[in-house]
Amino acid sequence: MTGAVRDELPTGYVVLAASRARAVGLATLAEPLAAALSAGSFYAYAAHRPDARALVGRGVAYAVPLPGDAARVVVRRSRHGGLLAPLTGELFVPPTRAPRELRTAVRLTEAGVPTPEVVAFATYTAGASLRRADVVTREVPDGVDLLSALGDHPTDEQRRALLGAVARLLALLTIAGARHPDLNVKNILVRNTRSGAIEALVLDVDRVWFDQPGAPRVTARNLGRLARSARKWRRRRAFSLADTDLGWLAATTHELAFRVRAPA
Repeated sequence: MTGAVRDELPTGYVVLAASRARAVGLATLAEPLAAALSAGSFYAYAAHRPDARALVGRGVAYAVPLPGDAARVVVRRSRHGGLLAPLTGELFVPPTRAPRELRTAVRLTEAGVPTPEVVAFATYTAGASLRRADVVTREVPDGVDLLSALGDHPTDEQRRALLGAVARLLALLTIAGARHPDLNVKNILVRNTRSGAIEALVLDVDRVWFDQPGAPRVTARNLGRLARSARKWRRRRAFSLADTDLGWLAATTHELAFRVRAPA
């Protein structure tokens, strides 16, 4: 990596020692991350661990410990979505989306938006002018995606608590001005906090872009994308979420975001 790239790294991140990859990671985990890369790639390291837990989404990700049990992480190979996905697959034009995902995750965290910490990323040569990329995030203990949480037949009270957590997340995205073009029920993670409250975290932030902080259009676009996803999965009978629930989610999100926008 060039010196210019080094200068652009977020605070606390360093270039990792790797012979066949361009990699960046947390300085505090540099040694175990470099050891994982010695398997050829982060993804190869994770896929071949006998204790790996497979997570199915757009491709398979793996929840694994880093060498020496330094931290528990989730390793994901970056892949395209959409109509061209069968053609483009996991091949990207340099520098890939991975560096942007790191910067976006850091910016979201600084803005108070819950999202898993990006521990590292690495890119690898794939032919003359393309690259593959892996992103390593810190595992969220006991987290499940919103689709799974709603598919477990929650009671009305439990469903409203889940949607309340999602509304808080959407309001925080609005306050940060963060628009997520692929916000869906699979890339919102929910978990119980130590206090017993439910927290929702946003995943797959590589395509997030920043609009005007607090703009109502941010709320509208994120809500619209999430509602389309919910209706799609409802048609597949993966869970029951009525339009009245989506209406409540929208009203609550707007109310929470307005409280922050409104002058004291």
